[in-house]
Amino acid sequence: MPRPTKQQIDDEIIDAAAHLFARHGFKETSVQRIADTVGYSKTGLLHRFPTKETLQQAVVDRCVQQIHETTTGVADLPPGPERDRAVITAFARLALAQPGAVQLLLSSLVSEPDGEMGAALQVVGDAVGAAFGIEFLCDQTRTLRVTGALGALAVASVTLRDHMTPEATAVLVEVGYDALGHHH
Repeated sequence: MPRPTKQQIDDEIIDAAAHLFARHGFKETSVQRIADTVGYSKTGLLHRFPTKETLQQAVVDRCVQQIHETTTGVADLPPGPERDRAVITAFARLALAQPGAVQLLLSSLVSEPDGEMGAALQVVGDAVGAAFGIEFLCDQTRTLRVTGALGALAVASVTLRDHMTPEATAVLVEVGYDALGHHH
């Protein structure tokens, strides 16, 4: 079995950190907990990411980059059903590849700006809003629908990760699309 590359190791650490930050919060997630989750020593993890804040920034930077990469091509689409389907499809693929990223996306939508990861997650939340062509919390119904759609992706990607087939992924996209208020 080939050894993982530096990038693969960093991606594994960042995804685990994203999951733990989203689930437990930044303050409650220790470097040791992240190291234990990925099976590395705390010293080894700190060699790659010298502080928890450095790791937090790497998580947020990657998350925003993934949102932009994931939603490339939708910016030209007007807000509406076609754009929503494209965004949900892209986020479903991201959720299956890196569940921690979508959990962090979801937590960014409900985080307080002055909370423990506030400013950092605000950047993520703004990127999610831009992907869907909305400004969060200005339209409560739309915000709830987007949150519900991303919640479905996050839960399914964690719960069913090892059992997702292409057919199941298509159903997951339809569930997210339906949560946005569109019906096929």
